[in-house]
Amino acid sequence: MLTSSAITGLNHLLGDAPWAREKLAPFADRSATFVLKPLELGLGIDGNGYFTESATTTPDVVLELPLASLPKLIGGADALMADIRISGNADLADTLGFVLRKLRWDGEEALSRLIGDIAAHRSTGIVRQVAAWHRQTAQNVVENLSEYLSEEQPVLVKRQALEDLAGANSALRDDLARLEKRIQKLKSTR
Repeated sequence: MLTSSAITGLNHLLGDAPWAREKLAPFADRSATFVLKPLELGLGIDGNGYFTESATTTPDVVLELPLASLPKLIGGADALMADIRISGNADLADTLGFVLRKLRWDGEEALSRLIGDIAAHRSTGIVRQVAAWHRQTAQNVVENLSEYLSEEQPVLVKRQALEDLAGANSALRDDLARLEKRIQKLKSTR
């Protein structure tokens, strides 16, 4: 069920991306398995550059992502790339990585097929404005909360105060070491 849904979604995106199908077509009849334990997604590639269900249990390439790496997804797909373990055909893995990183859904284009170009453009513009407003509001809340917790109710320590404390601590440690050396020197001269 998950595999067929993923393939349908990916093929929908590939339908609007002839460049991606051209990149994948040379790998016809090859397969890849994406592993995010406990999930596994097996994909085959057909002669037109579309994905199919993998018909083999021994894929040409396996791309495995540790579950602990998922929080890096906030930084984008490129942030995850360092954590992916690849085994098998390097050319296929490289091509899949390139296509999947660059493949994007054009929501405005899909919506324009249903309601027309002008309405779709205006609708997506409104959605972008609302999303930008939400991001700005969230950023303002975080900034105000951190200012409140560091200024009004000093629960948090400002970075500069922490750096000053660390510097003073280092100076005190150095002074203490010099004092101990002086004491040792005085004891040895007696």
